[in-house]
Amino acid sequence: MGWLDQVGDQVDTLSRARGLQESSRSTEAYRILSGVLATTNDRYARADALVQRLSAVVNLGRTAEYTRAIEEATTAVRDLTEPYPHGHLHALAALAAHHQGALDRCVMHLVRAARALGAVEDPDQDTAWGWHDLAMAYSYLSFHGYALGAIERARQLGLAAGIPAETFAAPGIRLRNAVALDHTGDSDGCLRVLRDIASDLAQFLHAGEAGRLRPSSLAAYGYAAARQAALGDRLEVGTNAAPNRLLSHGGDSARARDMRQLGEVCLAIAADRPIEAIARLDTVHVSTETLGAAEPDRLRSIAHGRAGEHVAAHRADRRAFRLAAQRNNRLRDVYIDGIAARIDHEEMRREAARFEGEALTDPLTGLPNRRRLERHIATVMAQGKRVVIGICDLDGFKAVNTCHGHHSGDLVLQRVAGVVNRVMRRNDFVARYGGDEFVVVLPGTNMAEAEEVARRIRSAVRTEDWESLVPGTPVGVSIGFAEVAATGPDVQDALSVAFETADREMLRAKTRPAPPDGLGAGPADR
Repeated sequence: MGWLDQVGDQVDTLSRARGLQESSRSTEAYRILSGVLATTNDRYARADALVQRLSAVVNLGRTAEYTRAIEEATTAVRDLTEPYPHGHLHALAALAAHHQGALDRCVMHLVRAARALGAVEDPDQDTAWGWHDLAMAYSYLSFHGYALGAIERARQLGLAAGIPAETFAAPGIRLRNAVALDHTGDSDGCLRVLRDIASDLAQFLHAGEAGRLRPSSLAAYGYAAARQAALGDRLEVGTNAAPNRLLSHGGDSARARDMRQLGEVCLAIAADRPIEAIARLDTVHVSTETLGAAEPDRLRSIAHGRAGEHVAAHRADRRAFRLAAQRNNRLRDVYIDGIAARIDHEEMRREAARFEGEALTDPLTGLPNRRRLERHIATVMAQGKRVVIGICDLDGFKAVNTCHGHHSGDLVLQRVAGVVNRVMRRNDFVARYGGDEFVVVLPGTNMAEAEEVARRIRSAVRTEDWESLVPGTPVGVSIGFAEVAATGPDVQDALSVAFETADREMLRAKTRPAPPDGLGAGPADR
C-alpha cells in the first residue's frame, strides 16, 4: 500500500498539490496544503501536507519559514512507523539546512534520509520523489557521486511506478558538478560535462519527449547551454533549445530565478557584450547555494577577460577560487566531525545493545536513561568501588527552545550528548537524567579528579560551534559533584542523598563566578 493510500479523503487534494510542485507551481500548492491543514485532523493527511508544505517553502526560498516548517513537519511525522515520510522529511530538512549554511546539520539529515528511504519495503512513486529530493540535497552540498546514485535510484523507482525517465533527468545535478570544476580551475572538465548535458537534451528533443521535462529541468538545461556559450563553446541548437527560451521556464522556483539572472549574464558574455554582463552582475541578487558562492565572481572574471581587462579578470578569478576553497574546507571539517560523531554513536550503540529488549536507552540522544543509570551505579558500588556522580545542567537551553523551537532544542541535546561522551575516560558512564540534565558516573574517582573531568566537559561544551546550529544562543553547562557514600542495603538512600548534594552543588555553580584558571562553572561558561 502506497503512502497516499493512507491519507483518506484528502488523497486527491494532496496529489494535486504534489503535481503542482512537480510543475514548479509551489505557490499554488502552498495555498492548497494550507487549506488541507485547516480542515483535516487525519494524522496521515496532516503529516503529508506538512512535509509537502516544507517542500514548497524550500522551493520558494522562504528562508524565514524554514525552522517552523521543519518543526511542524517533524512533530507530525515523529510517531508514524512508515519510513517514507521520515526519509522525505530529512531530505527536505537537509536542503533547508544547506540554504541556511548549517552544513553539519545538513549532513546529519542526509544520513537519516538515506537510511529511512532505504528502509521502505514497498517503494512507490512517493518514495521516488523522496530519493529525488535527497539527490538534490547531495548535489547542493557538492557530494556529486552520492547525488548521481540517489537520482538513479529515483529514476528506477519512478520507471517501476510508471513515471517517465525524463521526469528525473535532473540536469541540475550535473550542472552543479560542471561549475564546481570550473571554480577550481578545470574549465576543460566543466565543458565536457556541459556538452554531455546538451547531448541529453538533444536526445529528448529528437525523441519528442522534451515536453515532459519538468520546468526546473528546462531552466537547468538553459543555464548549462548559456554557461557553455560563455566559455566560448559554439552552440548548435534549434529554436526550442535556445538558452533564453529554456531559461524562461522554472515557474516560481527560487533556484530557477537565480539561474535566469545568471543565465542572462552568460548570454551577454557569449554575445560579446562583456560590459553589459558586468553591469548585470552588479545588480543581480542570487542565493550562494544555487550554483555555489563562487559562480558570480567566476562569471565576472570571464566577462573582464572578454573585455581585455586582464588584471580585473585575474582578481575576480582569485576571489572565485578562494570561495570555492573555503567551501571545500568546510565540507572537510564537517566530514571529520561526522567521523567523530559516528564513533560516539557506535560506542553508545554498543553499550545500549548489551541491554537490548529493555527500556534502558533515551530515544533522543542514544544515551542510557535514568533507569539504566541507577542499575549501573548499584553494580559499581556492589563491586566495592568508590563512586562520584555529577549532575550536568545546560545553561542557555531555555533560550534555544524559545528562539529556535523544540526541534533545534532536540538537536542541541543530541550534540551535547556526543560532546560529553567524547571527553569521558574509559570507565566513566554518561546518562540522560531528564530534560536538559545529564549525569556522569566516575568510578574509582576522588573529588579532585572529578573536577578535572568537569573542566573538560565545560571546555568541550563552551568551544562547540553553537553559532552554526542555534545562532545567537550560546550553550554552556553547570556541574555539581557528590560522592555516593554507602554500600549494602542502604544504597538507594545513599544514592538519593548523593543526588541531592550534587544538585545543590550544580545550582551553586550556576551563580559562582569562574576562577582565573577557568575551572569553575560561572557565567563565563554559560
